[in-house]
Amino acid sequence: MLVAAIQNGTVIDHIPSEKTYQVAQLLGLHELQTPVTIGYNFLSRKLGKKGIIKVEDKFFTDEEISRLSVLAPNIVLNIIKDFEVVEKKTVTTPREIHGIVRCNNPKCITNNEPMKTFFHVSEGTLKCHYCEKEQDINKVELV
Repeated sequence: MLVAAIQNGTVIDHIPSEKTYQVAQLLGLHELQTPVTIGYNFLSRKLGKKGIIKVEDKFFTDEEISRLSVLAPNIVLNIIKDFEVVEKKTVTTPREIHGIVRCNNPKCITNNEPMKTFFHVSEGTLKCHYCEKEQDINKVELV
């Protein structure tokens, strides 16, 4: 084993290697007071190379998981209790995304009024509910 086990917390696995530090930043892991282990460029049969993040004594909310789904869909969250995996969650991008991604249309109402963004997700494309502008999910700016 390349990384020490944790007693309680979350292991984020199968992160595309190039997105490992973005995931850590998105989750605000630098602000935590508990141990965090970040590794990248581990060999993976699925991805070729992958990243992994272990966070002790932290269990992520549904909103944090939704944010992850936009940045790195198909990652796996392993919930650890007493050194055992008690739950595995595969993160998938939902059909609708609220308040996570900025619309790339400068004239969109969400960029000019204090309101949350709302996108419909379809095959790697986000379509703004308000202005109907489409954007590639891999090229979005997070709110």
